Amino acid sequence: MAAEPSSAGWCPPSGPEHERVFSAVNAAFGSLGRACMALDGDFRVRYASELFDQLLGPGTASRLRGSAVEALLGSEMFGPDGPLRLALLAGEKREGWRAVLQGTESHLMSVSAAPLQHDRYGVCDPAAKYLVVLRPADEATIETSGPIAGFGLIARSSAMARVFRLIDTLQHSEATVLITGESGTGKEVTARIIHAHSPRKAGPFVAVNAAALPGELLESELFGHVRGAFTGAVKDRVGRFEAANGGTLFLDEVGDVPLHLQVKLLRVLQEHTYERVGDTQSRPTTARIIAATNRNLRRAVAEGTFREDLYYRLKVFPIEVPPLRARREDIDPIGQLLLSRICARTGRALRLSPDTVRVLLSYEWPGNVRELENALEFAATVAQGQTVQPEDLPPEIVERSRSRDGEARAPATRPRRVPHVSSRARRMPAPLVEWRDPAEERDDIVRALEIHSWNRVETASALRMSRSTLWRRMRALGIV
Repeated sequence: MAAEPSSAGWCPPSGPEHERVFSAVNAAFGSLGRACMALDGDFRVRYASELFDQLLGPGTASRLRGSAVEALLGSEMFGPDGPLRLALLAGEKREGWRAVLQGTESHLMSVSAAPLQHDRYGVCDPAAKYLVVLRPADEATIETSGPIAGFGLIARSSAMARVFRLIDTLQHSEATVLITGESGTGKEVTARIIHAHSPRKAGPFVAVNAAALPGELLESELFGHVRGAFTGAVKDRVGRFEAANGGTLFLDEVGDVPLHLQVKLLRVLQEHTYERVGDTQSRPTTARIIAATNRNLRRAVAEGTFREDLYYRLKVFPIEVPPLRARREDIDPIGQLLLSRICARTGRALRLSPDTVRVLLSYEWPGNVRELENALEFAATVAQGQTVQPEDLPPEIVERSRSRDGEARAPATRPRRVPHVSSRARRMPAPLVEWRDPAEERDDIVRALEIHSWNRVETASALRMSRSTLWRRMRALGIV
C-alpha cells in the first residue's frame, strides 16, 4: 500500500474523454486488487471504480456517485470530526488505515487516502479533490499500526482489530456467541453490531439483564407466563424469547442466571423450545442467542455455580473484549470519537489538549469505555473554551493520574512494581518476582514496561529475565 498514495498526482478529468481516463486508472488499480474513489471538496464520491460492483453488488459504482463517503466507510473516519477527513483537509495523506465497507455485506478494508494535486497539463477535474484507495484487509493488515474503524467503533490496537475480524466473520453465521469482558468494555455494543451485520438484522434485537432481576421475575421475563401462574399474574404475558423470534436475544450478565433457570436455558439452546411459567404447552423459538458476562465462567463452573454443559452450549463462538487499560493505544481515538458525539449532541466544537490526552493515557480506567465517556461528558460540560484541559476532567481522574505518574518517577515506593534494580541485582539469574496469579503478573509487567518507556531491554533487566522470556510472557498475557 505504501506506493498507492503516490498516485495523488493523477486527477480524474470530467466529460466522456475524462471518463475514459478514469476507466484506465480504474483498470490499473483493479489489476492490483484495489478499488479507488475520487472525492470532491464536500467528501462526496465523484468517481468510483468498478471493483465496488464485485464487492457490494452490480450497479454499486454508479450508485455511489454523489453520495457521502462516510455512508460507505463510516463517520468514525470521514465524519465532520473524523481523523481521515481532518488529515485530508490539512493536506496530509494517510496509509494503511482500516475501515469496514458498509453495504449489503460488510468488508474489512485497508484504506489509503491523499489529496489530489493538479497536473501540469491542466486536464484535472477541478472538482475532484481527494483520492481514496481500498483493498481487502488480510491477516497481515491486522498487525499494522493504523487505526481501524467501522460498526460505529474506532480503535488502533491489534487486540481490537481481532475483535473486528471476528465480527466480520460472523456476518453470515447464526451461531451462539459468548462475549466476555469487564464491565464497561462495550459487550452490549458488540452484540448489537453482530446482530446488525447478521442474517437476522431485519429481526428484533431484544436485551435482558440477568443481574437486574431476581430469579422468579427473570423466569417470567425470559419465558413469559400464563394467567394465574402466580400472585399478580392477571393475564398472559409474552416472554423475551417469544419477542425475539426471528431476531436476536441478548442475555447480558448470563453468569448471574440462577442454577434452576440454567437448566431451562440449556433446554432452549438444545431443543429450541420452552414453556411459559404456569403452562405445560411447549412453544418453539427461533431466537438467536448472544450472551455476555463479566464473570469468569470457567471458575464459576469449577465452583459449581454455573453448569458446565450450559457453558459449552453458550461458548460456540467466544469473543473477548479487552479492558481499556490493556489497549492504551485505543484511548486517544476512542476519546476523540466520544467527544465528537458529545459535541454533536450539545452543539459545541471541542478538542482535547495534548496535556489532557496524556492524563487520559496515564489513568487506569477501571470503568473502561463507559467511564471514559462519562469523564468526557463531564469535561465537555465544564470546559469554558474550545479546548478540553486537564482541569476540566473529573478530579479523581486527574489526581489518580498524577499519583500514578508520581509512582513512575519515584518507583522506590512500590517495590512490587520493580521500577529500578541495581546493576548487581540485574546480573542475578533468578527472576525478581515469582507470580502465582496471571493478572498480577500482567499488571506488574505492564507497569515495569511503562516505567521504562516500553523499552524491553531495560524492562527485562529490571525484572531479571531475558528479553526472549519477557517477549514470550508479553505474548502469553496479551500485552501489546
